[in-house]
Amino acid sequence: MINYIRNGLFILSAALLASCSSPSAKLKTGTWRGVLKTSTGEGIPFNFELADSANKYKLNIINGNERFAVNDVSINGDSVFIKMPLFDSEFALAKTGDGGLQGKWVKHLATEDVAMDFTATPDTKWRFFKEEKPATANIGGRWSATFGKGEKADTTVGEFKHVGAKLTGTFLTTTGDYRFLEGTVAGDSLYLSCFDGGHAYLFKAKVAGANKIEGGKFYAGLSGTDVWRAARNEKARLPDAYSLTALKPGYKKLDFTFPDLDGKEVSINDDRFKGKVVMVQILGSWCPNCMDETAYLVNYYKKYQPKGVEIIGLAYERTKNFAQSVKALVRLKERFNVTYPLLITGYTPDKGEAAKSLPGLSKVVGFPTTIIIDKNGNVRKIHTGFSGPATGEHYTEFINEFEKLTDDLLAEK
Repeated sequence: MINYIRNGLFILSAALLASCSSPSAKLKTGTWRGVLKTSTGEGIPFNFELADSANKYKLNIINGNERFAVNDVSINGDSVFIKMPLFDSEFALAKTGDGGLQGKWVKHLATEDVAMDFTATPDTKWRFFKEEKPATANIGGRWSATFGKGEKADTTVGEFKHVGAKLTGTFLTTTGDYRFLEGTVAGDSLYLSCFDGGHAYLFKAKVAGANKIEGGKFYAGLSGTDVWRAARNEKARLPDAYSLTALKPGYKKLDFTFPDLDGKEVSINDDRFKGKVVMVQILGSWCPNCMDETAYLVNYYKKYQPKGVEIIGLAYERTKNFAQSVKALVRLKERFNVTYPLLITGYTPDKGEAAKSLPGLSKVVGFPTTIIIDKNGNVRKIHTGFSGPATGEHYTEFINEFEKLTDDLLAEK
């Protein structure tokens, strides 16, 4: 599909040149505003910084305090191609006469490609509104949020920081968080968005005073939609992440063997893992919270591997094709400099697949899931989800708790 899109964009470039003034040979550096268009017509905005280093362009996608680096930017005539370092997606764009860009963001899934219309404007630092409008209420703090309706409703925890017109924060769920969200409160209207190279989110709602948010709409990617609402609740908490899944009755240990990225079989029973504290990371290269967890575990492994800790990553990719899965995992490995083994399970994240691959597990609620094994090979705890750096104190609390648990297991005889 991407070849078709690229060919179409060369035609688009020619049409633009015929109808507009000739675009500059170079792209403008500085802060840009990009907008992805959903099937409903809503625009999901985000900002990015574009830099030119020795005639090679690099960009940083901006979401709150995060800067997501993208180094694969190529230009062919009036066409611009941007390859995301994770999540197997890319932009195929044409320069416009006013110095901007337009085209498609293409996300490659297991059996199809999904494309969203995209436009980008240089020299634009604002995200939602050029002119700020004073907020009717400050919504900074903790909220109990509900997504969906009826039996399908899902309660989450909203954490917001509200300074002036700027709003940042995230939503925490039992399987992870929505990462770094950024936006504004304009009058009584709330706007938040995020784009990380694989996931595009937009949240809109009405602020009904300092303690209530209502009429919320949530847009995910091209066509995902949901409704949401929230009430201020400084005591809002999620269920204990260690309580959501467990081993089946009669099981104490895990038993698995899967190939690594070179096709070599690796087993939990290998000598390398005997007598060690072992963390089994259930992940997928498509999963944003897995990205955050991997970034943490890489440094955790540097600290604890010399003390007797090993990590095994079990990957559940969107395809069962080994070569395609290797390609996706290599990108993740190189992005984060992963030095612990990543194994390709041959299973997908579809319902029940992950648990089927590990018969001792009762279920896998979400990605990532981390299985904590003591020096005797017994499963001691199972942690569902991951609260990443966007969650602030929750991320710090997790690290402190996780590393305290590691120290305790290492001290056992």
